[in-house]
Amino acid sequence: MKSKTKAHFLLVEDDDDHAELVEFSMKKIDGSNSLERVCNGKEAIAYLMREAPFTEVKRPDVILLDLNMPMVNGHEVIKFAKSNPDFRTIPIVVLTTSNAEQDRIRAYQAHANSYVVKPLDFTLFQKLVSDLEEYWSQWNQSSSHDNSEHSQSGEIVHPSLDQNPPSRQAS
Repeated sequence: MKSKTKAHFLLVEDDDDHAELVEFSMKKIDGSNSLERVCNGKEAIAYLMREAPFTEVKRPDVILLDLNMPMVNGHEVIKFAKSNPDFRTIPIVVLTTSNAEQDRIRAYQAHANSYVVKPLDFTLFQKLVSDLEEYWSQWNQSSSHDNSEHSQSGEIVHPSLDQNPPSRQAS
């Protein structure tokens, strides 16, 4: 099994009960990952932009995003994040009560990385959060944004990757 990597999750959830379930489930698993919560899409965008009161926050490794929220909804957060080069590599997991096909289509068209419907059963909800946490912090291979450099073409290039492989000699 792969070794555990500490991941920083941003939960964007307006429902206090749902947020508490996610927080409880993640702490119960092993507590090695960090989780911060904002209550709506407007706060999520301010968090990503490190605007007050979020000037000292850590860049999230994964965003867990509800869709149906006041002010700025989840679809707008996806569109904002995926259109911004500084945030487009952050995986966005839609975690919602909506099982509507048009919401799934719209989320994936905006480049959400995953769409998960919250189960009503508490035990299943805990299992879901556990599986999400394990996948995104342990199994998924991230882009290592913080350790990357930008090439002259604007692409993010990992410094440990050899950009000029040796040429083959003709035999």
